[in-house]
Amino acid sequence: MQSTLSQYVKKRNGVPLGAKGSMRNMLLRSFGAPSFPVFWHYWNPIWGYYLSRNIMRPLSALVPMRLAVFTTFLVSGALHDLAVALVHWKPVLFFTPWFGCMGALVIVSNKYALSYGFLAWPVRALLNILFILLSLALTYLAMQLVL
Repeated sequence: MQSTLSQYVKKRNGVPLGAKGSMRNMLLRSFGAPSFPVFWHYWNPIWGYYLSRNIMRPLSALVPMRLAVFTTFLVSGALHDLAVALVHWKPVLFFTPWFGCMGALVIVSNKYALSYGFLAWPVRALLNILFILLSLALTYLAMQLVL
């Protein structure tokens, strides 16, 4: 049985949808996550709910889970690119490769069971930020090589 958005958000944030402290909990839980894949379980639970329900779960019935996860990150990036393109009225292709890179890091982290839950919260937060910055740097590098 699939959970509702309210149930999903409460499970991720520990407080009901729209409750006081929701943003604080999301930030503390995501940045303090014991691994990069777990970071994404807590990050932006509303967006994650719809991506999981409408992209990842249906895809995972057709393709291996790793491909479903990677494709979900690509779709999320493409939707971010589309939003920015609509605001600026010009094509944008930045978030799709960046999110693809983060998706690849999630898959690799899962495959090798990379976990740092034994470390203090500030160190876990730093490592999660470093994963994001690493994927951003790799995206910039790749785009420079392509262009």
